[in-house]
Amino acid sequence: MIDEDDLPQSTIERATMLEGILIDSATGSSGDNAVYEHLRREFMQNDELKPLLPSFVRTYRNLSAFWGWVKYEDATYAGRRTLIGKGFTPLMDYLEGKGAAPGDTTVSDALATFDAEGVHAVWTKALSRRLTDPEGAITVARTLLETVCKRILDERGTVYTDKEDLPKLYSPTAKALNLAPDQHTEEPIKAILGGAMTVVNGIGTLRNRFSDAHGRGGRAPVRPSPRHASLAVNIAGAVATFLVETHLAFTG
Repeated sequence: MIDEDDLPQSTIERATMLEGILIDSATGSSGDNAVYEHLRREFMQNDELKPLLPSFVRTYRNLSAFWGWVKYEDATYAGRRTLIGKGFTPLMDYLEGKGAAPGDTTVSDALATFDAEGVHAVWTKALSRRLTDPEGAITVARTLLETVCKRILDERGTVYTDKEDLPKLYSPTAKALNLAPDQHTEEPIKAILGGAMTVVNGIGTLRNRFSDAHGRGGRAPVRPSPRHASLAVNIAGAVATFLVETHLAFTG
């Protein structure tokens, strides 16, 4: 039985401990298998961090199985340390803030307040995929906006069909919230709201061109990078937050 008081409190310290246990196991020391299994299970149950775990952590449930793999990957201790360190780089970078955008916390707070189990779950999935699965992150960015629009339309009693794409969902949502450009006369406001509508259409286009949502034929297009995914996710988060905050202001 693991005593939580014996483990570090912060997530990054727990990740460092997990990495250290694997390095010990791979370099002739006896790693603590019980702690390894406990920490691995904790990270595997975290939807935000699981995709950032090294593939060997996701694959090997105990140190014995890990040793059976790593001893053949590199014959030297130095090589194994490098292998494990590289495997943990995405997770450690993310936990140190290198994978975070300035608006992540604000967006997370707004979406969690709106619907912690639905909308916020989609946002969390999008965040976790930006670095490791750019195509998937672009798909989830659109899903985030679709989810927010549907939730708002549901709460306002507006009928829609499952066949409607994002622009067709966004338009009635904007009108219901008085966010359509033609509902305003002030040019700066119209420009901002028109820009938001253009952004929504752009995310749909980016998703169709780059994401994993559609089969591809002919010459393969340029694959999206993490920066493309960050652009899509960050913009989707900003627009989704704007919609949520406006909806809550009207109903609060």
